[in-house]
Amino acid sequence: MQSNKVAVPGTRDVRATLDTPEGETDAIVVACPPHPQFNGNRNDNRLVALGEYLTDHGIACLRFDYGDWDEGYGEREDARNALRWAKERYDFVGVFGFSFGGGIAALAGVDESAVVIGLLAPASRVTDDLDAVEVLDDVDVPFKVLYATRDDTANWEPLVERAEVLGFETEAFSADHFFIGQEQKVARRLGEFFVAQL
Repeated sequence: MQSNKVAVPGTRDVRATLDTPEGETDAIVVACPPHPQFNGNRNDNRLVALGEYLTDHGIACLRFDYGDWDEGYGEREDARNALRWAKERYDFVGVFGFSFGGGIAALAGVDESAVVIGLLAPASRVTDDLDAVEVLDDVDVPFKVLYATRDDTANWEPLVERAEVLGFETEAFSADHFFIGQEQKVARRLGEFFVAQL
């Protein structure tokens, strides 16, 4: 795996790390980090583990940091811009998000027509009017959400319940919100999903 720093174009200062596999690839997953006000960034263990799994299986991964805090609105735009950047360079673009980033990934993935969406312990709502549950009705691509049964940090239940009603793939892990010690296992389960779809 090679990792290079990237500046994501847009009106906000968004820095990213592009993980690339050995050889050529036409597929990438954009990875949205957890809440920036709680130290969420592109070096989050869960994002790094997924990036390593993907590159080991021939798929690139763009992990990015949000710009200055903007109540969720700017962060959604950061994810949109990262997806636009990826779509200009790769034929197949998926999106992943953890926690707050899960809600952001769902919103931006629908807006920018990602070809596959995978979420980990996602927030169901980013703000009062940025509801990730509502956009699930507009998802017409492969979609998976992996959640932790002992998670009392993120309000994941409404999103998981709606995903199940719509027939999307969900998977429960016996863990808390942070999946301590299970980062590699979680990365493998979601990585397998992305590899199969991309």
